[in-house]
Amino acid sequence: MFDVLTVAALCDELGRRLIGGRIQRVIQLDDVSVGLELYADRQRVMLVASADRQNPRLHLSPVRLSADPDRVTPLLLLLRKYARGGQLVAVEQPPLERVARLSIAKRFWPHKRGAASDDAEDLDLDESDDDGAELVYTHLIVELMGRRSNVILTDDDGRILDSARRVTPEMSRVRPVLPGRTYQPPPPQAKADPRGLSAAALDRMLDTDQPGDLAAAALVRDLAAMSPQMAREVVFQATGQVDATVAQVVGAERLDAMARALATVLAPLESGQWEPSVYRWEDRPPAFAATRQQHLADAEEERFDSMSRAVERWLELSGQAEPVRHSQRRVRLVGQIDQARQRAEARVHSLEEERERMEQGERWRQMGEAIYAHLYELRRGEADLQVDGMVIPLDPTRSPSENAQEYFERYRKARSATENLPELIERARVDRDYLAQLATLADLSDSMENLEQVRREWEQLRPPRPGQAGAKPRRAAMPRRPVGYRTERGDIIYVGRNGPQNDLVTFDIAGPDDMWLHARGVPGSHVLVHWAGPEDERTVERAAALAAHFSGARGSTTVEVDATQRRFVRKIKGSGPGMVTYRNEQTLSVHPRGPEELGLH
Repeated sequence: MFDVLTVAALCDELGRRLIGGRIQRVIQLDDVSVGLELYADRQRVMLVASADRQNPRLHLSPVRLSADPDRVTPLLLLLRKYARGGQLVAVEQPPLERVARLSIAKRFWPHKRGAASDDAEDLDLDESDDDGAELVYTHLIVELMGRRSNVILTDDDGRILDSARRVTPEMSRVRPVLPGRTYQPPPPQAKADPRGLSAAALDRMLDTDQPGDLAAAALVRDLAAMSPQMAREVVFQATGQVDATVAQVVGAERLDAMARALATVLAPLESGQWEPSVYRWEDRPPAFAATRQQHLADAEEERFDSMSRAVERWLELSGQAEPVRHSQRRVRLVGQIDQARQRAEARVHSLEEERERMEQGERWRQMGEAIYAHLYELRRGEADLQVDGMVIPLDPTRSPSENAQEYFERYRKARSATENLPELIERARVDRDYLAQLATLADLSDSMENLEQVRREWEQLRPPRPGQAGAKPRRAAMPRRPVGYRTERGDIIYVGRNGPQNDLVTFDIAGPDDMWLHARGVPGSHVLVHWAGPEDERTVERAAALAAHFSGARGSTTVEVDATQRRFVRKIKGSGPGMVTYRNEQTLSVHPRGPEELGLH
């Protein structure tokens, strides 16, 4: 929902309220989010900028936020150096981009330029330059582009100082983001500019689309900066319905209406006439927009005097009333699970070392047998026996028979200690993989409710704390029914957001012929397509993109996703919730995309 209009409304708000304000404090909210406290217009405000892949955002927070003082990143240190004590001098949005550029000016004395400059916090930019101070400009670039979101600090020459997310050439050949490189803006989309688009241009554009395609999907596909929500509003204003097809909007009269609706939706980019609103339903996640949405007339609407207030309200309704608290809880929970996962990994490693010793035990048996086979050749006092490519060490103080018995005794001890080893290794691997799944689902939790469900699952798994031995086992709460995303023809795509929900999706909701999907080789959500008709290839591809999005490989450019019929999925006996095996799968290579990007709601 942070589309071009939302970013424009935020930039207008920040420019109106913060230009000239002094940055008094910089804090690290989580690994990819920072907060800047500014004193502007005789009041303190907190600006939040986050590159969180699930919930990227930029807004003013009404409360004074705090952070863990032990969490320090290179970006935080650079912001303390170049931003703290400086003034915000400009806020800009590149045309049709979901990017905000905040320019900061700060004075430095030549002999303090390389220091952290804590002493410079009280400098006044209005002072004269007679004292030899140098005015240094830096730019904080906030890119709100879904999973590719980032917060980047550059100098005035466009050189990247650091970023919330570093992107190596291996991760992106087109646009690496690393300190020392020149900042490159997001590559332009090979789509038509929607501003001032005529009815004739719309006719030529839509002529290449299938008549049965949804007109809103066609606009998203063919027009630059067009979000699904904006496209639905354009189509609704032109036709009175959200799900009009391309065939229903062609024709001179309808195309004229489409062109007028498009101009109306984009008009605030020039006029700055914003009407921030939040929409909510009983059975659907809430939504927000920078302008009023006529196509959401069935929802309860709340209007706000600023875009930031609307964003905060949406965060509250989404179960994220305190986004920083949610982020910190998520980091803490992921850290606890990761510690358990590391212990499980160490156990797997230890057991595999035991297996190696078991293999050595077989070698001891072979050595004992070889000594017995050559007893007639050996005499007490010999140091080794060389036979069949083996060099068998011997104890010269023992007889050949005693040496053989020693090797057999070693073999018996090794075999006794490792008798159940294959089963133990397999069990330890399943436990490790389950913890990896749990950590991934906690990290992917985009609301307090989802995070709380994963936390409860973790509480069920954790052993009792000291002093609680004999305590009654915690009762597992019934999982909430997962969200179902409905396609245009009525197929429903379910996504499990924790282990019990994964089990619910796969073993309760699914029918034997429904399509089951999971990112290949990485932890993540179970995704299910409940068919409304014959299997549809496009729906499978959209479900695969969702499975990639809700997986540990979300940050990858392409992800392999396995798809099979539910009848071929089996639960691993004795394992935690959501742990399964499957067969007869086909593998798709897809780009991870969230529900909004796919036009699902």
